[in-house]
Amino acid sequence: MLTSRSRILSQKYLNFASLSASFLLSKQSSFNSKQTLLPSLHNSPVSLYSQSIKAGVSRRLLGSVRFNHSMASQSSPQSAHDFTVKDAKGNDVDLSIYKGKVLLIVNVASQCGLTDSNYTELTQLYAKYKDQGLEILAFPCNQFGSQEPGSSEEIVEFACTRFKAEYPIFDKVEVNGNNAAPIYKYLKSSKGGLFGDNIKWNFSKFLVDKEGKVVDRYAPTTSPLSIEKEVKKLLGIA
Repeated sequence: MLTSRSRILSQKYLNFASLSASFLLSKQSSFNSKQTLLPSLHNSPVSLYSQSIKAGVSRRLLGSVRFNHSMASQSSPQSAHDFTVKDAKGNDVDLSIYKGKVLLIVNVASQCGLTDSNYTELTQLYAKYKDQGLEILAFPCNQFGSQEPGSSEEIVEFACTRFKAEYPIFDKVEVNGNNAAPIYKYLKSSKGGLFGDNIKWNFSKFLVDKEGKVVDRYAPTTSPLSIEKEVKKLLGIA
């Protein structure tokens, strides 16, 4: 028979075992209920609405990035034909009218030591190849020694009267600095000079092909007739 002390110890053991079992069962039940509850919360209308908003925002952000990238690609100039400039009378000239033409773009000045030789040869070169598709675009500029101080009308009269210039002479522009004409920013970025992108002096020259791409750049001292061979090549003349 069990002694009184043994019965007491047995009862304590049974009570401890019962409490331990109850504790374990309660933990298991709590864990299972959490597992059941979490998927339920995850699939609740509030959770699904929140997920929908996040997905919508993500799609809009992605769409905005794609749109901005597309617009940047479309707005960045791809050729000289993408620009609009002013003629000597202040009218807009869309350079896309020169598609299919070979262009020689020159910043000109009336009071430079290079004026006579360059204007004379530009006139000769134009007369020789204008019917084959050459266009010379002259942009007066007063940034170098203030050697082009006159008005647009005076500049045109000087070039046309003294040098018989028949090619277009545009409105006066800046070719360097923050206020440089957009067409010149494009030309310089397409073909840098020997000592940097900036135009060095009057009568710097850019040769542009029929697609509006800059092919070459020439120093002010390079005479127009000396690049006749390159002009003929772009024109497709043997």
